[in-house]
Amino acid sequence: MLSNLKNYRVILASKSPRRQELLRGMGVNFEILTKETPEDFSSDLPLEEVPKYLSLQKSLAFKDDELPADYLLITSDTVVICEGEILGKPKDREDAARMLQLLSGKTHHVVTGVTVRSKEKTESFAVRSDVTFAQLDSEEIDYYIERFRPFDKAGAYGIQEWIGYVGISGLEGSFYNVMGLPTRKLYQCLKTF
Repeated sequence: MLSNLKNYRVILASKSPRRQELLRGMGVNFEILTKETPEDFSSDLPLEEVPKYLSLQKSLAFKDDELPADYLLITSDTVVICEGEILGKPKDREDAARMLQLLSGKTHHVVTGVTVRSKEKTESFAVRSDVTFAQLDSEEIDYYIERFRPFDKAGAYGIQEWIGYVGISGLEGSFYNVMGLPTRKLYQCLKTF
């Protein structure tokens, strides 16, 4: 299906096991190459544009001479937006609990930005999903944090974990986008790249 990719070495610049699982599930053969990049952005940038901007910055952190000649680089960034605030990865247990209390009983937006880049071309896009949480009590929040330690996840939760099973009452948009990679949109992009 993605026979056009045979001319490329696909590189996923992400340590996220979820993104790796999703890209593998799409039938894409890839290598992993990561680089630490600051996640800074202007406060003037509309919140929903932040993940697209950050995915492009992650891509541009790799200079052409650092990559194989036939590379196709995929970078991504996911943010959770609730009540006008971007919820990144929690700093600690208290921060995770604060985020989950904020999300409890509300609908929030999950936006994932993706950049696909080769020597000749760069394409960036973002996909939004709306997630509604049921009311969570403090016992449920504590249980989730203790057992799943969601400190590497935007918004302090993984939709594919226990909290997604019992705490999410509604979803509009892509489930996989909330996991960290909008697979359908990425597939369409790769198919025509």
